[in-house]
Amino acid sequence: MDKKQQILSAALRLFVANGFDGTPTAKIAIEAAVANGTLFYHYKTKEELIVALYNQLKEEQANYILPIITGSGFITDKFRDIFIHSVHWALSNPDKFYYIQQFNFSPHLAVVPKQVLKQQTIIYENFIEEGIKRKLLKQQDPELIIALFNGQVYGIYHYLTSAEFTPALREKTINESYEMVWDMMKYM
Repeated sequence: MDKKQQILSAALRLFVANGFDGTPTAKIAIEAAVANGTLFYHYKTKEELIVALYNQLKEEQANYILPIITGSGFITDKFRDIFIHSVHWALSNPDKFYYIQQFNFSPHLAVVPKQVLKQQTIIYENFIEEGIKRKLLKQQDPELIIALFNGQVYGIYHYLTSAEFTPALREKTINESYEMVWDMMKYM
């Protein structure tokens, strides 16, 4: 792992464990086994590091879903697969998922330029717009549908991590949750 990735990995662990304010850069450098100067060589400020980590995780999350969106198949099947894969990504990457949520509810979100935020969701937005145009999804603002969809992924993640579920019950719950999401968002 290169120094930059060591820093990002250490920052993820520490920001999730201690929050943004509770994690000094010196502690990140120690955890990453790099000099303080090396950390500041790659990231000029703590905020730059916080935003860079967020952008990397959002890109990783998008790349996980991208093959579904760009693959062949019906929009309705893809919508289902995106939901199920999003929940699985969150369950498989709890620290990364938590960090994204933590960032989204922090003042650091305001630092990310609007065009960067738009770029992070444009492929989802185009997909949703196509579903709206074909009258498969409700005739609503695509950003609203994305926000509601993401809220449901967040909710099911927290529900599934709040108790012990057998793998079969977990999958059943994810599928039943999707059906409720679909009922809420499908075109009538």
